[in-house]
Amino acid sequence: MIDFDGVTKSYRLRGGARRIVLQDFTMSLPYRNIAVLGRNGAGKSTLLRLISGLIDPDHGQITRSASMSWPIGLRASFHGMLTGIENIRFVARVYGADEQAVIDYVTEFAELGPFLYEPVRTYSAGMGARIGFGLSMALRFDVYLVDELLSVGDASFRAKSRRAFDDLLTRSRIILVSHSMGSLRDYCDCGLLVANGTARFYDDIEEAIDAYAAINA
Repeated sequence: MIDFDGVTKSYRLRGGARRIVLQDFTMSLPYRNIAVLGRNGAGKSTLLRLISGLIDPDHGQITRSASMSWPIGLRASFHGMLTGIENIRFVARVYGADEQAVIDYVTEFAELGPFLYEPVRTYSAGMGARIGFGLSMALRFDVYLVDELLSVGDASFRAKSRRAFDDLLTRSRIILVSHSMGSLRDYCDCGLLVANGTARFYDDIEEAIDAYAAINA
């Protein structure tokens, strides 16, 4: 599904040093529900961005044989100067979807009312999460990349989001970053532990959680 071939990704820090996220990383990830674990700063979110194509590796190649969403929960995927509706329309066009159908779905799902006609830069984090999650649910992908599950809004909205998320799992797979071991157990059957410039795949989610616990002991 996703093949990493000699992938290296790093970031320059203040003072000129570089922080290595992945170093000459080669691996093939299967078409399964994959949990991504690791300490804060290990590179979990960076890994999702690499998989989605939002950022490129410094070296190496990533090959995808399935359609990938953008990282759900990443507000930076929207243009702040455009309104919510303009962002929705633009994304629908990029993915070749029915613009009006997508607008109608997100309008009903996000429950933002007239704020959809305001620039996204004026949105709170919760508002940005609502429109991002609604838009991702309105489009169809083989694999959804999720950077923490949506936890904004009242109980009714969270329940609606949970139903939408459960529905997508009947037709698609997920790669989920979360610090909640309960969520990882609920949605994933295998895991990828990111640490020290590389990542190790575990065929069983409990093995992945145990390995994560061991590096935090």
